[in-house]
Amino acid sequence: MKVIIAVLINKLITIVCKLFRFNGAQFPGSFVYDHIDKNILDKISHPKITIAVTGSSGKGTTCNLIKNVLIDNNYSVLLNESGNNGINGAISLILNNSTLTGKFKKDVLILECDERHLHHIFKKWKPNYLIITNITRDQPTRNGTPEEVFSEILKAINDNVHLILNVDDPLVNRFKLHHNGKITTYGMNKITGDKKDTILNNLDFAYCPVCFNKLKYDYYHYGHIGSYKCLNNDFERGKLDYYGDKLDYSNNKFNINNNTIKLTNNALFMCYAYLACYSLCNILNIKEENIINSLNNIKDSKRGKSLSLKNRKLTMLESKNENNLSYFQSLNYIIHQDGIKTIILGFDNVSRRYKTTDISWLYDVDFEMLANDKNIDKIFCIGKFRYDVALRLEYANIDKNKIILVDDLDNIMSLVDTKSKGDIYTMVCFDMTSIIRKKALEYETN
Repeated sequence: MKVIIAVLINKLITIVCKLFRFNGAQFPGSFVYDHIDKNILDKISHPKITIAVTGSSGKGTTCNLIKNVLIDNNYSVLLNESGNNGINGAISLILNNSTLTGKFKKDVLILECDERHLHHIFKKWKPNYLIITNITRDQPTRNGTPEEVFSEILKAINDNVHLILNVDDPLVNRFKLHHNGKITTYGMNKITGDKKDTILNNLDFAYCPVCFNKLKYDYYHYGHIGSYKCLNNDFERGKLDYYGDKLDYSNNKFNINNNTIKLTNNALFMCYAYLACYSLCNILNIKEENIINSLNNIKDSKRGKSLSLKNRKLTMLESKNENNLSYFQSLNYIIHQDGIKTIILGFDNVSRRYKTTDISWLYDVDFEMLANDKNIDKIFCIGKFRYDVALRLEYANIDKNKIILVDDLDNIMSLVDTKSKGDIYTMVCFDMTSIIRKKALEYETN
């Protein structure tokens, strides 16, 4: 009876939210969680296959790739595409897609899961597959250290869960030491642009978790991500089940296990999303040729969407605030593009989840990369923290004449159009993306 009540109330609240044009992705689940049953997800009939994806970054892109491939191969799929990846969002989504008796309507459930909410979503009920993309310094006000994030994820795992791990990240690889169930690994072999020594002063993980001696790296892709081993042979990246290599930035392609894969944009972080998707779909016994065909025919991705602004290409890169490696990946993408470039950078809120004005993480972001790119024409600083962003850019030795402060966001597209040249790249957090997109479309049609 409690399941019927919970499903019914969740559906009714969702309908009311839509009638009044409120975002109903979380509130229905929040009401059920607080007032009906905190363990409601353990009491419904679950789908045949549940795939959870967690990590500091790359979750959304990975989930969308998986969804595309599964749908192409005749699976009935549900994904929390709204990005509401906590317990309340999961309850709202699942109950809205269940019958009144609690029977899930789809074959496959794909859940993008916040790292700290994973064990709340999966208490007794566990996912069949859990992809862990990476663990980095992320939202330190909320998450603390990467070690704490590791511990939170570990709470959700038992030996019945098949782990799919990006072992280029040694902290993700550490799950091998705690898991007796099935494990599949993926990563990138050495590619152009790798470094013998890290360019960062502070790594998120640098020591063997067994003997605590410093790890020896053969190469770094970025941050602490790369190929490593303990000199005491206690810990290493190990042999990869699925590996990527031959990344061709110019032609937007790379190889997975010797199969050529086309990328929706030529960024290293996209390779990891494709690798995770490829690994999972192989495990599900989808024919390899079907996986390759689906991936090579994806027209768009959650990240990196492109528009046109007065015959100039506008690429929208979402960079996660309070995560220096997320910004690094956007920076790395921009500097690898040819031609003159203009950048829009900034944010109104440090976090969507909690109130904070801590911007110390900006000084962990390697904005110095832009100072070395002579093709940068202008950088427009927007949002409430625009002065802080501009100051950080000056500390990065970026020419002051290239930095433009935008006090009125309504004028951003006009300023970009008249005071800059070249292709345009936004490097903003999630809440700012929709605003910039709307203003770009309005300006283009006027």
